[in-house]
Amino acid sequence: MAITLKKASLTVRIITLATWASIAIAGIGGFLLYPDSFTASNIASILLRFQGEVLLVYIAMSALRGLSLLPSSPLVIAGTLIYPDQPWLVLLVSISGIAFSSSMIYFFSELLGTSEYFEKRKAALTRRLHDRLEHPTGFLFVAAWSFFPFVPTDAVCYVAGMAKMDYLKFIGAVLVGELVLCSIYIFLGGSLFNSFS
Repeated sequence: MAITLKKASLTVRIITLATWASIAIAGIGGFLLYPDSFTASNIASILLRFQGEVLLVYIAMSALRGLSLLPSSPLVIAGTLIYPDQPWLVLLVSISGIAFSSSMIYFFSELLGTSEYFEKRKAALTRRLHDRLEHPTGFLFVAAWSFFPFVPTDAVCYVAGMAKMDYLKFIGAVLVGELVLCSIYIFLGGSLFNSFS
């Protein structure tokens, strides 16, 4: 019975990993091959095709974006193009989507068994990562990583999950960093873009 459950668990992990890897490869591949398709204005025009369901599709895309490992910035900016008079709505959807997708990636590392793998084979590295992320500066590290627009927040989410950083500390740090970044995009983005054009 235990062998059957272990085999089923391994099968679920393999299927989950294959599905996620396929989505991530497709997303990143599309991003690299067709970068013009992933601009904020193109994303906004795609969303606007859904007419009455624009908000629902925007919420779904914001929440599930993390599966593709694509950056959230174009989606946030697309929200400002679709809802220029509703910055608080765009901020709420963006932060909620980031919280959901960051949590999903954090817990995915456990589901995929990477924590288990690294604990067995790279125990010292796993311990060091865990200690660094649990150190008082760990919160600042994750928050700064989340704020910096040129590095993928999804990477730190995965590492935090793998190293088993305290979830509330992790998600709090991600939200602090992303709240600052998204607020800049949403509330100052238009004036910044206009001053450079």
